[in-house]
Amino acid sequence: MKKKNLLYIFADQWRAQAIGAAGEDHVSTPHMDRFAGESMAFNHAVSTYPLCSPHRASLLTGKYPYCCGMWTNCKTGLDEAVMLRPQEVTISDVLHENGYETAYVGKYHLDASEMNFHEKPESGAVNWDAFTPPGERRHHFDFWYSYGAMDQHMSPHYWRDDPQKMEGRTWSPEHETDVVLDYLDNRNKEKPFCLFLSWNPPHPPYDLLPEKYADHYRGKELVFRGNVPEELRSDEAFRKKFAEYYGAIEGLDDNFGRIMEYLDREGLEEDTIVVLSADHGDCMGSHGLMGKNIWYDESIRIPLYIRGPRIAAGRTDALIASQDHMPTLLELLDAAVPDTVQGRSFASLARGESMEEEPEHAFLCMIPGMPELVEEYRKLGLNNKAFGWRGIRTKDSTYIIDNGTSPSAAQRRLFYDNQKDPLQLNPIELDKGSALANAYDEVIESYLRKTRDPFLM
Repeated sequence: MKKKNLLYIFADQWRAQAIGAAGEDHVSTPHMDRFAGESMAFNHAVSTYPLCSPHRASLLTGKYPYCCGMWTNCKTGLDEAVMLRPQEVTISDVLHENGYETAYVGKYHLDASEMNFHEKPESGAVNWDAFTPPGERRHHFDFWYSYGAMDQHMSPHYWRDDPQKMEGRTWSPEHETDVVLDYLDNRNKEKPFCLFLSWNPPHPPYDLLPEKYADHYRGKELVFRGNVPEELRSDEAFRKKFAEYYGAIEGLDDNFGRIMEYLDREGLEEDTIVVLSADHGDCMGSHGLMGKNIWYDESIRIPLYIRGPRIAAGRTDALIASQDHMPTLLELLDAAVPDTVQGRSFASLARGESMEEEPEHAFLCMIPGMPELVEEYRKLGLNNKAFGWRGIRTKDSTYIIDNGTSPSAAQRRLFYDNQKDPLQLNPIELDKGSALANAYDEVIESYLRKTRDPFLM
């Protein structure tokens, strides 16, 4: 039987609501909408740890972030070099062993920042960035056109197989799409391919995008979610960022359309599983917040659309999380799932079938990881990894134990009825030991034991 190809496209900081097909945010995404209508749409896809590196590690390994050492972003300033460890088994490792040609294009953010080891790296990497050399840290990605973490969307840079940095001359999603189309033209056509494309926008800086996209929403009537405070709605600086966020997503849609047109023209549609997703969302003013790393739906919910041979077109409300993508895709590709995987396969749902013991909840987490916060805890003899927040998302509710990001923070237990309060404006603070808190605490404790998470209950 001919093996199917895999094309996994994901954007950074793109929330589930910000695609026309979701029927929520007022953003124009005609190419993605068409694709969504031909796909299995996972309405309750969540990012287990809504931050770049932790989600990406779970995506590739099928493990919870804490279990593969990714308790925060890969960054400088920490005593330990946070990275995706070479001994972890990734989807690219598995597919390489199954005869696939594998490729990675765009933002990686899974290798240790080079400035942890060298004041002036030969590669020119600065801050959190990293050149990942050929070898075990690439996890059998054969074709490599990537970087660690940088946000210069209009002047991107990349590395291939040596430390010589290459400069892009266009907006990074346009440049990376060019690279992908060139790769698809020149790949080894005797082998199936596994290709990951990681776009950085709409991650900030929001204003680094072509004017044709930025101007589309600037000065126009903007429709905000009902949980964006009134004072923000009239703030010009916020309105500008909001318009640019939408503009960047429209730009991603154009480039997504280029790739879909290529697959159709080259006759690859029937042999290729295509995934469209993100690593986490962005509050974009909801609850008065910008960014991610919080338990609100705008932060944790991500787009997830899967299209391909034997995959049904439809929608499912099943709760699928970061660590579930890898086993789901391996099963859809008829490849064995390694014993190291902690996630579950949702392949049956993607095929339009029922799933045995569909999960009732998804585990959520965040650990304080900025160096100054880590130091603050350690000065008091505390383990920063025991703090932050942990939680549970069901189809109807969100439950959070929040230990805060400061040693002096008081612990809170928050319950959100997402059916009655879909914008999560009215949390109920529960007492520790109450019947409802106890029921959810037992579920969280089961995840803590499974992941050996030192969180303080």
